Amino acid sequence: MAALEEGFTLSAVPLGAGPHGLLGVEQSDRPDQFLVTDGGRTVILYKVSDQKPLGSWSVKQGQVITCPAVCNFQTGEYIVVHDNKVLRIWSNEDVNLDKVFKATLSAEVYRIHSIQGTEPLVLFKEGAVRGLEALLAEPQQKIETVISDEEVIKWTKFFMVFRHPVLIFITEKHRNYFAYVQMFNSCTLSKYTLLLGHEEKSVIQRFTASVDRKVISLMSLSSDGCIYKSLIPIHPNDPEKNQRVVRSLLLKTVVSGNVRNGVALTVLDQDHIAVLGPPLPASKECVSIWNTKFQTLQTSKELPQGTSGQLWYYGENLFMLHGKFLTVIPYKCEVSSLAGALGKLKHSQDPGTQTVPHFVNWETSRGYGFGSQNSEQSKRILRRRKIEVSVQPPPSKQLLSTIKKDSEKRIVEELCKFLASKQTPDFHTIIGDIVLELLGRHKVEPSFYPRNALMQLIRTHVLSYSLCPGLMEVALEKTDVQMLQLCLQQFPDIPESVTCACLKIFLSISDDSLQEAEINMESVSDYIDSVQEEKMEEQTEILHNGFNPEEENCDNCDRELNKKPQDTAEETTSCPVIPKRAALLNAILHSAYSEMFLLPHLKDIPAQHVTLFLQYLYFLYLKCSENATMTLPGLHPPTLNQIMDWICLLLDANFTVVVMIPEAKRLLLSLYKFVKSQICICSELNKIEVSFRELQKLNQEKNNRELYSIEVLELF
Repeated sequence: MAALEEGFTLSAVPLGAGPHGLLGVEQSDRPDQFLVTDGGRTVILYKVSDQKPLGSWSVKQGQVITCPAVCNFQTGEYIVVHDNKVLRIWSNEDVNLDKVFKATLSAEVYRIHSIQGTEPLVLFKEGAVRGLEALLAEPQQKIETVISDEEVIKWTKFFMVFRHPVLIFITEKHRNYFAYVQMFNSCTLSKYTLLLGHEEKSVIQRFTASVDRKVISLMSLSSDGCIYKSLIPIHPNDPEKNQRVVRSLLLKTVVSGNVRNGVALTVLDQDHIAVLGPPLPASKECVSIWNTKFQTLQTSKELPQGTSGQLWYYGENLFMLHGKFLTVIPYKCEVSSLAGALGKLKHSQDPGTQTVPHFVNWETSRGYGFGSQNSEQSKRILRRRKIEVSVQPPPSKQLLSTIKKDSEKRIVEELCKFLASKQTPDFHTIIGDIVLELLGRHKVEPSFYPRNALMQLIRTHVLSYSLCPGLMEVALEKTDVQMLQLCLQQFPDIPESVTCACLKIFLSISDDSLQEAEINMESVSDYIDSVQEEKMEEQTEILHNGFNPEEENCDNCDRELNKKPQDTAEETTSCPVIPKRAALLNAILHSAYSEMFLLPHLKDIPAQHVTLFLQYLYFLYLKCSENATMTLPGLHPPTLNQIMDWICLLLDANFTVVVMIPEAKRLLLSLYKFVKSQICICSELNKIEVSFRELQKLNQEKNNRELYSIEVLELF
């Protein structure tokens, strides 16, 4: 049994507008991060769980990226080729691709392959293959021609077999197709001719492949809408000989036969395959999962905005262009069984997906290797065989029934029983359904607010904003700051608009209301308590990470700031907000965001609230400066980077407003003074950097000295 879950848009920026569409989606060195290469000038690094871009790099105007960017898993660097021959290598710290490592090659590159456990391989358009290290050692080395004239590479795939890399690529010449298999442990290249059989008039549109220990299973989607399979040996008997392999029918009419574009396929596991394309001539495009073992359509999901005919999968996520935006659809594939293939197993599904009892005529498959017995004998065997499938009601059925009619107390009791039971693979989907059912009843009955049940469900750590977007909306409506804090701590995909809405409530709610709320105080207990309990005495000299607020060599703004030393001492030692409000604001500081989408919403926050938040951030900065490590004590406190980033964000969004508020003047001057002091420290450190380098050189030369010596070093 297989299921497609609710998809989400990974990119808020339209992609695939170039002449080559979207070039590729490749795994990064971290399992949750992916490199997306647009068909123009841009490479973007995305984190799927946060649904946010982590970095973006572009080539210069007039240059065009010609193959997908990949990650070198041995070094963590990224590799891309633009204008067919120019290879670039960079890392996360680099900003401008024009200033990173560059190598101009002597031949045009078709694709760079990179997988875990081996160095990246470069496949040239003429069929030659080079390891990256050997290529970088001599970029202008001569590249031999492997394929014949007018032969064009159509598709390629890279595998690891017994820890040895294996590359297969398919070429086409005058509608004849050839498969090349490159074994790198034995340095052998084998060529195979794909015999089309009776479907010679059809054109192969897409390829995919899987590998076991000895055989590559090559699957191809043809223009007649059928999927064919060819078995290619990894170790041929005669590598020098051009061998032939025959295609056999695997699945019949999985997409409409008259579609020439917008189709794709990829192997998910040994029994399941994902197909992109319209199943009928007049139907919309959809993504579907087929069981190749029992030849059944397991599930499908419509894509009303159309696709580009490109499909990638990593882990349990399918990547595709839906309209102009990159979409991720999680999927589940269970171990193949006849009951599951026939749809007899009970599973919860998304409303947008449908399981279709689509079967292939088994009698027509006899000629293609599916079954050796005649149809009558097969029918007798099936009649004698008794298949008993126990259809159990879902564990959540009783709970969902309780939610519709019973009191909150009764719902909490049933929820505790359900959470104590054994979790199923679709546990997170069931939890999402329960939350939606609770919110649905609240919408119908506004007086029904099952707060305790919702809090328990959030604490299961399986929910996300995209799974139940209405949950935080209800919490905002009810000003439920405890629930909002928990959501900010648990949900990785909260939109920036909702984060700002939470911030507005945290800053505007009264202290009396906060005193009655139950807030998690882990992030503030250590440093806030110390401030509340200990009032430090006034000091004539206060040092904060090398900064002296009483220095005589400051500018006019510094002298103005020193007019009220008592206020300064109080400002540096007292927190401007109560501890519970500080804990809520810390949840905001820990939330994920994209600066581009957050800034417009920060401009809507009232000026007095912006000032209060800045005062709290300034207080946190002072507390960080008291420690040599520049960190706050406690469990999960805000980091210095988070504090500084939010100070910059607030000033970028509201500086023209804040600068006009009299109460914020001293705060802005204090921030200015801190920045200036840090610049001075960096300047002084740079001056002595050269001296330290010389000391390091002298230290390395001590090997030739005697056991005892007296040295005099003069630093100028």
